[in-house]
Amino acid sequence: MPSLEGLVRSGYQVVGVVSQPPRPVGRSRVPTPPPAMAAAMQMGLAVQTPVRLRDPGAVAAVASFRPELIVVAAYGQILPRAILDLPPHGCLNIHGSLLPRWRGASPIQAAILAGDEYTGVTLMRMDTGLDTGPILARRPTPIQDDDTAQTLEDRLSRMGADLLLEELPRYLGGSLHPVPQEESLATYAPMIRKEDGLVDWKRPAVAIWRACRAYQPWPGIYSYWRGRLLKILSCRPEGAMGALEPSGMVVSLDGGRGAGVATGSGILRLMEVAVEGGKALPIRDFLIGHRDFIGSRLG
Repeated sequence: MPSLEGLVRSGYQVVGVVSQPPRPVGRSRVPTPPPAMAAAMQMGLAVQTPVRLRDPGAVAAVASFRPELIVVAAYGQILPRAILDLPPHGCLNIHGSLLPRWRGASPIQAAILAGDEYTGVTLMRMDTGLDTGPILARRPTPIQDDDTAQTLEDRLSRMGADLLLEELPRYLGGSLHPVPQEESLATYAPMIRKEDGLVDWKRPAVAIWRACRAYQPWPGIYSYWRGRLLKILSCRPEGAMGALEPSGMVVSLDGGRGAGVATGSGILRLMEVAVEGGKALPIRDFLIGHRDFIGSRLG
């Protein structure tokens, strides 16, 4: 969204927008346009929403725009050679990592999960590989302890738009040249699945805390308590507390006003949780209504 809005605001002639098609949203499953599609329509721009970009009809639809340059941001599909070769100035991608680290579907989540101190955005010229194209520019940003995938994505999307608008004149003018990626430094971020959010309490507390941040807003992290799903919305790692209970055991903190869970290494302090069918509560309020939580076991 920031990239699309920035291009329009800066006076570039956006001849069309290619977006994912509308998807069912919410309990009513009403087909809803993704934000880029809705914004493009509001701006009066031509929009195409192919299900598969590789289909001949989709390629023809993009070709009908007669683009001189294609800019890609978080589109979710690999562009086929037929589209990469369409514009004279090629296709540029704004990627949410410092390539070649974290190529692939979930670079923002992967950086948090790995405990990286920094991530950033990369402006690259696309080829047929998965984020393998040569680099035009990169911009770093530190990952804060309170960053989630959502807050980091919001920051990176703005940074990516700024980087694009700053470097695009030099690129179109021929003074900014792409540099090949160092293949030996490449790492990959796989697509996230819903089941990735299930907590393994044998893992270290710091790893579970990173997962809690990386998987916000989706899929979140969760466990099971007395047969009911328990969402862990906010947490932080604590140091070991003497002889630890078995992994998954809920222990008392702050004189009974707080709770933590024993892990493979250290205690994970719970700060906000939601049991299946209930609303999100600070742990102190949750304990008032669930006095049998302390001493129970999650798993």
